[in-house]
Amino acid sequence: MWQPLAIAVALLTRFPVPRYQSTDPRTVGRSVLWYPSVGLLIGLVLAGVCLLTKSAPAMVAAALALLAWCVMTGGLHLDGLADSTDALIGSHGDSARALEIMKDPSAGPMGVTAVCMVLIVKFAALNGHISTETWWPIVAAPVLGRAAVIALFLSTPYVRPQGLGAILAAHLPRGPGRVVLLVVLAAGFFTGGAATLIGAVLAFLFLRRLIVRTVGGTTGDTTGALVEVTEAAALVSGTL
Repeated sequence: MWQPLAIAVALLTRFPVPRYQSTDPRTVGRSVLWYPSVGLLIGLVLAGVCLLTKSAPAMVAAALALLAWCVMTGGLHLDGLADSTDALIGSHGDSARALEIMKDPSAGPMGVTAVCMVLIVKFAALNGHISTETWWPIVAAPVLGRAAVIALFLSTPYVRPQGLGAILAAHLPRGPGRVVLLVVLAAGFFTGGAATLIGAVLAFLFLRRLIVRTVGGTTGDTTGALVEVTEAAALVSGTL
């Protein structure tokens, strides 16, 4: 139980946890089931930062919360967002070209623009929630973003045969994965976060369709992009 959780925390955050050097693929695959729990940890820390700084102007508190968010995750998914944006726009629908662009370690102007826009949207939404002292969407957004990874792996082929992402997608337990998704969706709905939940689901469906049409499946980069966009959509829809 604890080893998959530690793997998930080590991969998705910069929190200090024991790093397992040698694990079997099944254990690595089971770590994906813990992604929403890691998202909950991130969300609770974010809410804590907002509460600790709420006496400051809301924009300052939002900036500090966004900074904490990026530090906690190490910008892991922002890199995928930049690469995916360059690939989706620059490939002109050619899946082979899209995969080639995502291998390029440099970020193009559209990728940089996408990262800036997502961060601006998150900052503005955080500012709105802090101003109204609405904490639920701040906690829920990282949970929904990482639950989206489970939904993506369950519904979308992984098109790169090598790498950690391929192992995660191939060895994610299907039955338990669906149960985790149902628990997350039910928790989001019955705790009064219907708007936040709907925004996240719509963003997931839109971006998944775009990824499949362009790339033919998912990769580590497109998975990271999905996390970022889903989080941003959840935050924004929670303000409406």
